Amino acid sequence: MKDFFNAIRHFFEQQFTSSSEGAYDINHLFLQYLILAAVIFAIVAFMVIAGALKYHSKKRQEVPKQVSGHKTLEITWTVLPLIAVTVFFFLTLKVMKKINRPFKKDQKPDIEIIAHQFWWDMRYPKYGIITANELHIPAGEKLLMRIQSADVIHSWWVPDLGRKTDAVPGHINHSWIDADKPGVYKGTCSEYCGAEHAWMRIKVVAQTREDFDKWVEHQKQIPPAPTDSVAREGAKMFQSMTCANCHAIAGTPANAHIGPDLTHVGSRTTILSGMLTNNLENMKRWLTNPQKVKEGAHMPNFMLTKDQVNALSTYLEELK
Repeated sequence: MKDFFNAIRHFFEQQFTSSSEGAYDINHLFLQYLILAAVIFAIVAFMVIAGALKYHSKKRQEVPKQVSGHKTLEITWTVLPLIAVTVFFFLTLKVMKKINRPFKKDQKPDIEIIAHQFWWDMRYPKYGIITANELHIPAGEKLLMRIQSADVIHSWWVPDLGRKTDAVPGHINHSWIDADKPGVYKGTCSEYCGAEHAWMRIKVVAQTREDFDKWVEHQKQIPPAPTDSVAREGAKMFQSMTCANCHAIAGTPANAHIGPDLTHVGSRTTILSGMLTNNLENMKRWLTNPQKVKEGAHMPNFMLTKDQVNALSTYLEELK
C-alpha cells in the first residue's frame, strides 16, 4: 500500500513540475480546474450513492414521491455553475495574457525552430549557430523563439518550460522560453505528424550564462580535420557520396540543410531526435539501414558496405 501511495504522489509531482514562470501559471490554473472537477465529482458520487441506499428496492417497494419542480434548487444549480464558469473564464484569460508576453514587431528572435518530419532544426541567428534536436539556453533568461514548419503541422512542447506552440506550414508563430535553473528538460512534438511522431523528441539544456557562452564559442568553431585514417576516409566519402546533398558540416563544401546540420553531431548526447544514445555502435546501426531503425524517416537506405558504414560513423562521431 505504501508503494501505491508513493507512486500516486510521484505521478502528481511529475504532472505539476514547473521550471519556468509560464509553466507555473499553466499548472496552477490546471490544478484549480482539477480541484473544481474533484468537488463536482464528489458531490455527484455522494448523491448517487445516497439515493441508491435510500431508495433500494428491498427497503422500499412503493414509488418515491415525484417532484415536478423546485424553484430554489433549479436556481441554485443554474447560478452556481454560471459563477464557476465565469470565474474560470477570467482566470484563464489572465493566464493566457501572462504567458503570451508581447514582443516588438521588428524584434528579432533569439532562437529559430524549424520542425521537420521527424526532427527539430534549431538556429541561433545572433551567434550564427545551427544545431538539431538539443536546444541550449541560458538559465534565468527569457528568449524569444520563432517557430515554423518545413512540411506538416507539428507542435513544440516542453511541459516543464511552459505552453505548447504549433509549427504550421506557411505560418510563423512566436513563443517565449526560459528555465528558472540549470538542468535538462525533455519535451516532444505534441501534434501527430506521421509515422515517427512518437520519436520526435526535444531536449532543452539550461546552463549558467558562463557555461552557455562556452557552449556557444565551441559551436562556432569548425571541427578539426580527422586524424584517424578511418575517419579521414569517412570524410572523403561524406563529400563524394550523397551525404553532402542533404547535410551541412562547417568548414567543408557540404552546406545543404534538408537534413540535420552535422557540424558538431558527435557532441550531442542523442541521435534521431532522442531515439538513440549517441555512440559509435548506434551510428553504425542507423547508417546500415535507416528505415529499419526509424521507419518513415526521410533518409533512405544507401546499401552501404560494412567498411563504408564504419568509416562514415567514425568520422561523424569525431565531429565534436
